[in-house]
Amino acid sequence: MKRVSKIILFVIALGLMIGARQPVKAQCAQCAATVETNTKSGGNAAKGLNKGILFLLGAPYFAVAIGGYIWYKKYRRKNVNLNEMRHERLNLN
Repeated sequence: MKRVSKIILFVIALGLMIGARQPVKAQCAQCAATVETNTKSGGNAAKGLNKGILFLLGAPYFAVAIGGYIWYKKYRRKNVNLNEMRHERLNLN
């Protein structure tokens, strides 16, 4: 029963995402023209734009790395003696 309700919920969410799409109005041409004009006149807007893009690209990786490090430090086992562990078969059901 739970599986059926999860599938129905997934289909509803997928249908809402597909049905609620709107056209995106990107400003790439406008940004490119502005940076090009600024660079020709001796400005350094292109450097700032490139640094901003790299910052936005690296921020999620940095956040995941910090979360992984904290998780590793918090949940790792210390001083585990493997000789004292029980010799039982593991059930991974």
